[in-house]
Amino acid sequence: MQVIGLCRFSYPAKGGFQVEHDTIEQRIQYLYGAQRLEERFRLFEHVALPCLRQQTDQDFQMVIVIGDSMPAEHAHRLLDLTDGVDQIRVEAHPPRNHREMMKEILNRARTDPSKPCLQFRFDDDDAVSVDFVKRLRNVAASCQGLLDANRTVAIDFSRGYLLESRDQTMVTAEVIRPYFTAALGMYVAGKCQQTIMNFSHTKIHQFMPSITMSDEPMWLRTHNTYNDSRQGKVKQDKLESITPQQEAEFKVRFGLKMENVAPTLSHPDR
Repeated sequence: MQVIGLCRFSYPAKGGFQVEHDTIEQRIQYLYGAQRLEERFRLFEHVALPCLRQQTDQDFQMVIVIGDSMPAEHAHRLLDLTDGVDQIRVEAHPPRNHREMMKEILNRARTDPSKPCLQFRFDDDDAVSVDFVKRLRNVAASCQGLLDANRTVAIDFSRGYLLESRDQTMVTAEVIRPYFTAALGMYVAGKCQQTIMNFSHTKIHQFMPSITMSDEPMWLRTHNTYNDSRQGKVKQDKLESITPQQEAEFKVRFGLKMENVAPTLSHPDR
């Protein structure tokens, strides 16, 4: 099946953010602020992009959505970073309703809408395991009877890592987060126009059957200055200093080089 990923890179949508703004102009100003955008580029380059480059199953497409108002220098920087990754296509769009825009983009990305596909959301500050695409396909194949009986099925890899910098020390925790955005996929039947963006990721299991896999860590979530979902009062997870074994695992499983990630998360601007 075709596998399609969708990533919003500072796209100024109408809706879709927990950090609210009164006007779209204010949102654009916030998203393209120099300090914020520099951190997003560092996270994308050193956290999100390596795992896409190293997928063991290279047969997937990733659509990265940016605003047509993104300054040219930043749009060119993103194109330069993704140059050579054949699976990635960058699309620039004007501000529109978040869910409607993303649904249209996903449906246009389907090479043959009469055939089923697998979809997943991807954040520019997270990573998935380098075998995520392969496992997504394998899980779908192993549950073919369930897929045949339904138009949509959620596929949730619920085990992963949190990673952040506290007092200039890299800390982490292995956790289970059901229906987290990272490593959450969805099967869509042929001729069905619903997409993974039709549903809130935390409520997707209320609208379709779901398959949960928690055997291995399949995602890594960074806590950084501009996490949209972590603005304001948030739960403080119990994270501990990263061990050499975990650092080695992150390199193999997610393609991360901690010598690049640590300065990104502990940057003095934070």
